Amino acid sequence: MKGSGVTWTLPESVLSTPVPSPDLPSGWAGEVKWDGFQAAVLVDAGQVMLRFRRGTEMVPALPEVVPGR
Repeated sequence: MKGSGVTWTLPESVLSTPVPSPDLPSGWAGEVKWDGFQAAVLVDAGQVMLRFRRGTEMVPALPEVVPGR
């Protein structure tokens, strides 16, 4: 974040994986992959930082998500 003094390292991205069957082993959980954005979000001192999974700044693509823009 510019000027905030926060250093932010993106977490490891969790990517979807195709499987031959939707059946899951006992004790496992799954999540449907819908089309859309995968984002990492950081809120610090009222500032919002959005990044695509590869680290690219997302705010220019979605300014309505960030207050005051």
